[in-house]
Amino acid sequence: MPQIRKMQKEDIPQMAEIAAASFTDPWTEKGFTEALQMESACFLVAVEGENVMGYCGCYMAADEAEIVNVAVRDDCRKQGIADKLLMELTAYGNEHGVSRFYLEVRVSNEAAIHLYEKHGFIRQGVRKDFYKDIHEDAYVMNHIM
Repeated sequence: MPQIRKMQKEDIPQMAEIAAASFTDPWTEKGFTEALQMESACFLVAVEGENVMGYCGCYMAADEAEIVNVAVRDDCRKQGIADKLLMELTAYGNEHGVSRFYLEVRVSNEAAIHLYEKHGFIRQGVRKDFYKDIHEDAYVMNHIM
């Protein structure tokens, strides 16, 4: 199993590659670099040696955190990496006073929805046409610690 740790500057090019392969509107190196400099952001990576296998991140404000990104490299999927990343991210948030996590997920992303539900997230509502690039709705999911 890979090691989970906080994102470092040298991880960013690989994270941007994973994002580009995973999302229709991916984060860029610039976005990850900006997040790295923000005190309210927490991004974790799953690494084996120098290889980033996946990442997740959130922005924390008071007792809430918005999970903005969870992605795993194509060839590393179905190994429990996203599960471990999400577990570590919620634990980190909890240690820093977060009692509520929320996120948006495409209604068609069954694998992600299953992952979030496994971790106690529940569907709170739907944001119509949230993903403008492909005209898809998003579930708003919420988890209270």
